[in-house]
Amino acid sequence: MPTTHPIPTSLLRFGHAREDITPPVGIYHRMWGAARQDRATGVHRPLVCDVLFTAPLNGSVSPMLRVQIDLVGIDAARYRSLAQAAGDGAGVPAERVVISFSHTHAAGLMTPDRFDLPGGELIPAYLEQLEDALRRAAAQAASSAQEAVITYAIGRCDLAADRDFWDEDNQLYACGFNPNDPADDTLMVGRVATPTGDPLAVIVNYACHPTTLAWDNTLISPDYIGALRETVESGIGAPCVFFLGACGELGPKQGFVGDTAVADRNGRQVGYAALSALNGLGAPATDYVYQGPVISGATVGTWAYQPQPEERRAETERFSGGATTVDLPLKPKPDPVALQAELDNWEGQVRAAEDDGDAIAARTARARAERARRWLMRLRQLPDTPAIPFPFSVYQLGDALWVTCAGEPSNQVQTELRRRFPHTPILVSPLAGDMQVAYLLPRDRYGLGLYQEEPSILASGCLELLIEAIGETIEETL
Repeated sequence: MPTTHPIPTSLLRFGHAREDITPPVGIYHRMWGAARQDRATGVHRPLVCDVLFTAPLNGSVSPMLRVQIDLVGIDAARYRSLAQAAGDGAGVPAERVVISFSHTHAAGLMTPDRFDLPGGELIPAYLEQLEDALRRAAAQAASSAQEAVITYAIGRCDLAADRDFWDEDNQLYACGFNPNDPADDTLMVGRVATPTGDPLAVIVNYACHPTTLAWDNTLISPDYIGALRETVESGIGAPCVFFLGACGELGPKQGFVGDTAVADRNGRQVGYAALSALNGLGAPATDYVYQGPVISGATVGTWAYQPQPEERRAETERFSGGATTVDLPLKPKPDPVALQAELDNWEGQVRAAEDDGDAIAARTARARAERARRWLMRLRQLPDTPAIPFPFSVYQLGDALWVTCAGEPSNQVQTELRRRFPHTPILVSPLAGDMQVAYLLPRDRYGLGLYQEEPSILASGCLELLIEAIGETIEETL
């Protein structure tokens, strides 16, 4: 029986910087088809970008820059521009920059097809300011880099619920709380500290759509993530950086509301779960080691945290990996001419319903128009090929793996990877790339009428191919 319980650790150079990236009030804000307003009327909590500079202690390979942005996502061209800006700021090649998004649905939608809508005229200037903010934060993160220890732990939080609800009365799947199927409640934390234990940052990786706030909300907000950060930061005294997990079919039990108090309550729930996991950790760079028996009322086996020996330290200093792609099949493409006609028709119905004072009909028509508009945006970015190169990355930082991919995969991607590699902490983050590919569903969930299939550009089997590609890359990395 082993007498040492290794505590997952990354020993590296680490720097962090944060910038406030809250858009101006009045910017285009309508993420929801059912929303009636176009412009943001105020700010609930600020949006931020966090930049993490990570590098091996020995300088053997180029650093990796991890950027976390409080937006729902971005189009492919802007993603590349943001990666270049961050890389320029830190002196890191753009191919070593990984950007992921909190995916808050209350930040506005900053894609080019929104520029001509009310409030959209403010988007181009905002995106330029965002690039400047990333450039500044990346430079600061790189200049502040120092030796650090990341210690990982697993917690549990039941905020997230399955959101594929079968509506028996209407004989359809609705995208909302499904009490009948279990949801992944895994929460992973990484405590970043100096070797002497001074806190530098906390990473929280949790899979739950930030969709507390929906069409009745008119405020710019990070959704539950704002209160999550505040809760952890007040308890630890260091910045909290949120990595969204793979949550294609997961959302908060109470969501799709306009009340910001619900978003704050949801965030505190995740924050307290993170604090619980963090408070179970020992000192940095230690493992839990058996000390031997002590004769008492029982013969007690005693354990204690002890500094990791040199051989163990070498394992925690490993730093490797990078970004790659896997070819994923596309669904048959809709006809853009028919989509434009559909958009025009629904927009006409919106105007007619508003003239008649029929708010429900106007809301429904506006939502249908939004679906057509998003598909037109996707078609502009699709290649004329049967498959697309789908980006993902795998980085090994000591004992842990940081994994990202584009789109919005089902939670199965992280549960399956963690099942295959049970002794390795795996932090999985989606939306690290073009958001327009939308969802990746399990093969057996196609053809059921789920919401996630409608906006997805990827064909059945895409999720399984992605899991295999990431799994093979992990095997080659470890």
